[in-house]
Amino acid sequence: MNRNRINIPLKLLYLQGKSPLFRIILNFVFPIMTELKTPDISIIDIDKIRADFPILSDKVNGKPLIYFDNGATSQKPIQVIETITNYYKHQNANIHRGVHTLSQEITVAYENARATVQKHLNALYSHEIIFTSGTTESINLVAHSFAKQFLSNGDEVIVTAMEHHSNILPWQMVCEERGALLKVVPINSDGELILEEYKKLLNKKTKIVAVTHISNTLGTINPVKEIIDLAHAQNIPVLVDGAQAVPHTFVNVQDMDADFYCFSGHKLFGPTGVGVLYGKEKWLNQLPPYKVGGGTIKTVSFERTEYADLPLKFEAGTPHIEGGIGLAVAIDYVNEIGLDKIAAYEHDLLEYATGLLQKTDGVKIIGTAKNKASVISFVVEGLHAFDIGTILDQLGIAVRTGHHCTQPLMTHYCIQGTVRAAFAFYNTKQEIDLFIQGLERAIKMLR
Repeated sequence: MNRNRINIPLKLLYLQGKSPLFRIILNFVFPIMTELKTPDISIIDIDKIRADFPILSDKVNGKPLIYFDNGATSQKPIQVIETITNYYKHQNANIHRGVHTLSQEITVAYENARATVQKHLNALYSHEIIFTSGTTESINLVAHSFAKQFLSNGDEVIVTAMEHHSNILPWQMVCEERGALLKVVPINSDGELILEEYKKLLNKKTKIVAVTHISNTLGTINPVKEIIDLAHAQNIPVLVDGAQAVPHTFVNVQDMDADFYCFSGHKLFGPTGVGVLYGKEKWLNQLPPYKVGGGTIKTVSFERTEYADLPLKFEAGTPHIEGGIGLAVAIDYVNEIGLDKIAAYEHDLLEYATGLLQKTDGVKIIGTAKNKASVISFVVEGLHAFDIGTILDQLGIAVRTGHHCTQPLMTHYCIQGTVRAAFAFYNTKQEIDLFIQGLERAIKMLR
């Protein structure tokens, strides 16, 4: 691999963010370097797209793989796979602190990736993008740092009845530690938030609201902008769990006015083990570090430590370097196709599958919100979801079964679990037809 030495004096630039030039490069130069150009594609070329995902050519139990477990994790295009392989073959080095060429080169690539995420979310500054291990760590970071700074005995935190455990447990834990109360926004039978009840919960004791953008179980797309506006009217910040949203829709954090927004790379066709916390600069500057160690400091003595500026303040230790770079490639990939085209295509799959399931004997769809992403959860009268999932697996069809890390939601519907089919833009109507045939076969076998 040929290299020309990088002219930017990175040995000075990346010394824990001390240099003013560091901020200039992050916020202005890198975004320009990573500007995305979306070609004019009139329709999705499904054959070309499927060819980009090697695993879709595999067989499971002797049958062609039909992968409908995209709500748990998405498959990865060859562009992401090759990026990670290339990193280990030709670019492997640590970032920010090295003066040698490899370190400088990969530092630029990693910060380019941060700028790609910034542009994708339309964040104001690249230092508002914190790389984490995923949505779970992002929420834990905010919950624990926010609680340490702002949560006291008798305060209240609001979540919703459809939250993933990852957006319940951290808040439950800090409420118990600080003597605060966890309040829950209820849902109706269709799986939609009851906003009138949400309005009643907001009060001067409310310190933060945490809400999912799209339910991983129901597919419900929540009106997050309205939820945020109502909270902001009382000066209450809002965290949005965007794990299920970023693969399916545009996310504009400035237009949404989210204070915090979290997502995982592996659900956005990127690597596992990497995620993002977006936070408004004013909030991130007020929060204490969540984890500390190498990379998070300006100066250290046994008497006192001064922590680094954003984003390094929240990025202790060696990060998932190849994960961040791979995530940027995944973002470029979906933007090249066009998220508007992806959303339209997936909505068509959703409507097609919903129509067929509604005609299938004994099937009841759980979650019938008017505004849904391409996720369908259902139960079959008298049958266990695990049994259905096992038979479908023998036919090469991967679905998710169980409570989907939303046990309170299962309690609301008085069920133990569901079968969940979550569609991505590489799925087809032909696969849905085979899925329905397999489901009907499973029902006959189990009855």
